[in-house]
Amino acid sequence: MAAAIPLPSATSRWRCSRCGNLTRFDVTRSTRTREFLHLDLSGEPTVEETEVLAETVEQVRCRWCDGVDCVEVVARPGAGTEA
Repeated sequence: MAAAIPLPSATSRWRCSRCGNLTRFDVTRSTRTREFLHLDLSGEPTVEETEVLAETVEQVRCRWCDGVDCVEVVARPGAGTEA
């Protein structure tokens, strides 16, 4: 199993090192959540609150060239500088 891929942040983004794509990716992730359900009198559930307990990005695939092991996290241009 491959190592978890970090999520982009306010100062970083994903980039495909094979084709240069910065905008289109297929993301496979595992999420563990706790939900507060409200059931109405007929028994229909409604999720009123969701808390993410754990989330792991398992794979990021480039939508342009279908590359998997070539997606990297790079700094956003101008990140950390004042406008």
